[in-house]
Amino acid sequence: MKNNWKEQILGKTIKARLIRYNLCIVSTIALFSCICSYLISSRNAREIAVTALEHEVEGFAGLFGMGYEEMMNIVLNCAERSTMNLGMLDLEASARNRKEAMNYTRTISDYCAVSGYGEYIAKLMVLNEQNDFVQAGYEPGSSNDPQALRSADWFAGELSKSTELYVLDMVDSPFWGGKSEKLLPLLRKVNNNSSYSGDGWVFLGISAKLFRDALKEVQHENRIAVVTATGKTVAAVNEKSVGEDEAFIRMLLQQGSGKDTFRMKMNGEKCMVSYVRNPKSGILVYEILPLHRVVNNSFMILMIILLIFTSCISIGMVLSSFFTKRINEPIDKLVSHIRLLSHGDFTVDPKIESEDEIGTIGKGVNHMAAKIEELVDMKVESEKEKKNLEIKMLQAQINPHFLYNTLDSIRWIAIIQKNSGIVKVVTSLSSLLKNMAKGFNEKITLKQELDFLADYIVIEKVRYVELFDVEIDVEPKELYQAKIVKLTLQPLVENAIFSGIEPSGRNGLVQIKAVKKGQDLCITVRDNGIGMDKEKAKQLLKDTETVKSSSMSGIGLPNVDRRMKLVYGESYGLSIQSEPGQYTQITVMLPLEM
Repeated sequence: MKNNWKEQILGKTIKARLIRYNLCIVSTIALFSCICSYLISSRNAREIAVTALEHEVEGFAGLFGMGYEEMMNIVLNCAERSTMNLGMLDLEASARNRKEAMNYTRTISDYCAVSGYGEYIAKLMVLNEQNDFVQAGYEPGSSNDPQALRSADWFAGELSKSTELYVLDMVDSPFWGGKSEKLLPLLRKVNNNSSYSGDGWVFLGISAKLFRDALKEVQHENRIAVVTATGKTVAAVNEKSVGEDEAFIRMLLQQGSGKDTFRMKMNGEKCMVSYVRNPKSGILVYEILPLHRVVNNSFMILMIILLIFTSCISIGMVLSSFFTKRINEPIDKLVSHIRLLSHGDFTVDPKIESEDEIGTIGKGVNHMAAKIEELVDMKVESEKEKKNLEIKMLQAQINPHFLYNTLDSIRWIAIIQKNSGIVKVVTSLSSLLKNMAKGFNEKITLKQELDFLADYIVIEKVRYVELFDVEIDVEPKELYQAKIVKLTLQPLVENAIFSGIEPSGRNGLVQIKAVKKGQDLCITVRDNGIGMDKEKAKQLLKDTETVKSSSMSGIGLPNVDRRMKLVYGESYGLSIQSEPGQYTQITVMLPLEM
């Protein structure tokens, strides 16, 4: 099975090539699709990771922003409350004061409870210059709390901050009950509407637990941190995943308020950083996503895509083999039929014909087989015809040596008697007979054919007492070396003399012209004799029996035409143009052979 698959894929057959082509197409499409899918999936994975990063940071920033607004509202409610009489905070002054102080305590406790952030309010305190105070919150209270608060080194600085832009800072708790805790203080001066002439303040200490508890919900390993405007880290998770330093935090703080996401290198590792900074509180929330975690997800995507690619190739191989086999069946039939043709079986097979391209080839093969069979029959017939023609020519010949000796004797008698005319005729006749004795089917040059024709013309001029003239024009001169079947032009000139000029009873002109036409040689023999009509011209090439007994070669125009077609093909041979009383022109077309 393994060898069979190997042969199907690596073989030199059309089937193997079709399978390879199909596999190449499937592989290319699958590879392109997989690469595109991987790139798109990787990009989407990065975009999803970045979007999740931004949403998470914005979510925490929004949560902390809401807490900040709620805490600020509590402080402002306490500071602006018209019923808040700072003079009534002295619990030891009277029972009425104690009652009012208890009411104030319940009020600020309700503020803490209603806000929803009560568990993160370490201390909410309203106090006056005499350090009289009421308070709420989860930290235990002490009579020293007002003094501890007013003695804190950040007290004056917090008072100087505006309500509209109160930037939070993180400080150590000044109270005895929360010495180890970090607070984010909110401090406002009380708007005193009572008869009390001294100052008063509202203090709210936000526990850093608010931020730490929120970050506990994080389920991943990204570094998330909450930082104050002064660069102090309020809360953070996964602190050791990426070691950012103070310079990094300062860089983020210098970006100002707002939000952004960007890429940077931290400790040689590529990371995505997203941050949001509250414009009022100044609290900065940022998250760092190492890009190798996104790459790990991309690797999983790559593995899945490679699995899909392998599946596509496997399915493609099976389907390609199946469809190629179906396509190859008519080709196999066609090949088998062609093998039969090569062994001489030209039988037409309808099974190899169909309406598709291969069927069209099958029709062509059947047509070719029928044509070959027809040509073979024609070839056999033409060979028989050539054989019969040669027999006729041999029958027309006599012993050449007897003729040569006799003519030579006549020539010497004429020389002795000083009769130059007889010498000329006998010499030409002897040359003619020598050339004819060599046979008619060999190819000679046009120059040799014209020389042979010149001997014939000498004899005919003596016979007809210079009744005609002959003009020969060959252009270009290189055509003298062109090959032509021997004794092609003599029957044409003979026809011009006997059938054209002699019946006219006047002197005539025979013009012989040879020119090149494309890849062919065109020779025309034209006389200005009596001419003939079209029907007689057509009959002249068909009537093979009407050769005059006085003809030199006994070949005749039909035999010349037939010889041309047998030697060069059916597209070559003789053609006749004639006008009665004006001219007759016979054209010989044959391929140019040098």
